[in-house]
Amino acid sequence: MRSVIWLVLLFVVAVVAALTLGDNDGVASFYWGAWRLDMSLNFFMLAALATGFIIFSVAQAINSLIGLPERAREWRALRVERAAQAALREAMAEYYGGRYTRAYKAAQRALGARDDAAGLSEEREFRVLAHLLASGSLHRLQDRGRRDEMLARVLRPGQRVNALIDEGARLLAAEWALDDRDAATAEAWLAELPPGVARRTQALRLKLQAARLARRPLEALHTARLLANHQAFSSIAAQGLLRSLAFEVLDEAHDIDQLRRAWHQFDIADQRDPFVAARAARRAAVLGHPEDGCLWLKPLWERLDELGTDGRAQVALALVEVVAGVGADWLPRVEAAQRDHPTESAVQGAVGAVLFQRQLWGKARKPLEQAAKEPALESRARRRAWRTLAALAREEADEDRAAACDRAAAEID
Repeated sequence: MRSVIWLVLLFVVAVVAALTLGDNDGVASFYWGAWRLDMSLNFFMLAALATGFIIFSVAQAINSLIGLPERAREWRALRVERAAQAALREAMAEYYGGRYTRAYKAAQRALGARDDAAGLSEEREFRVLAHLLASGSLHRLQDRGRRDEMLARVLRPGQRVNALIDEGARLLAAEWALDDRDAATAEAWLAELPPGVARRTQALRLKLQAARLARRPLEALHTARLLANHQAFSSIAAQGLLRSLAFEVLDEAHDIDQLRRAWHQFDIADQRDPFVAARAARRAAVLGHPEDGCLWLKPLWERLDELGTDGRAQVALALVEVVAGVGADWLPRVEAAQRDHPTESAVQGAVGAVLFQRQLWGKARKPLEQAAKEPALESRARRRAWRTLAALAREEADEDRAAACDRAAAEID
């Protein structure tokens, strides 16, 4: 299409020239002293155009000749630039391919090409990326000394090359510190991040790992809750992680005051988790304050239908552990649970334990027997149910039945 357009333009120029110059009878005269030169106007115009073209060509040739050394320098710099870029790409390919020694050498070649290039424009982003690749390779090779030395060249105090690269370098440094099991250094790197960057998913993941490594489960729990809200984990994984961290917080409480503080620092979602509430209640029973455990279990017992079978079992088994702190206000609740869940042995066992605690021995026997004879119930709960039945028999002065219940409890593995 382009050639057709040029051909049409050529015809147009030919037509215009024929119409303009064909009937041109003008004469151009030049005088120099006694001399006179006459020529046709058409020839003069063609000569003027040719002369201008020649002068322009000569000027271009002279300019090219004068600028030849500069272009040679630019050409050499371009070759070095291409070599440096190729070395950097090779370093990245080798790094992601797991060949860390080759990746380090390629990154060094890229940096060396930059250093040897006279007149090459300085690009700090290029140098930082090359240093990070070299540092990462040294980290994988367990060469921590040279890794830290090279990382220090990137993260110099008061020097910010590029906000994005600077933030990425600090995140990498924190990750490497966690690989070295150095929680303090990792937290120091994370503390240098801007507030917006510190709330990113990767930064929160590293903060979670650092908190767990430093054995601060409560801080790790709050961070894990943020990650769960950001959907950084699947729902099942998030639930398991949050529960395990909550368990760690509860297990670290060595007196009831620490346990109460830990409980009040939990999120509402953690306090409503039946597994967490059951663990907290058991811990309160171990520390000699079952009434706190009953207080924490009460909101969950009031909505047993929403907890599911496993959740109800956990709450019921925990209630048995803290039955000494049960008050008279629990009786309507346990009787409602006995009616609503007649086939769940864990719930029936808890009902029987509460009724026995309130000295309602006639009502306590049936749910306790159901729990004690259920093979699917965990051994500890069955053994406790048999022993409660033995105590109930002794209250009724039936020593033979009490001995039989004690034997049944002893036979449970």
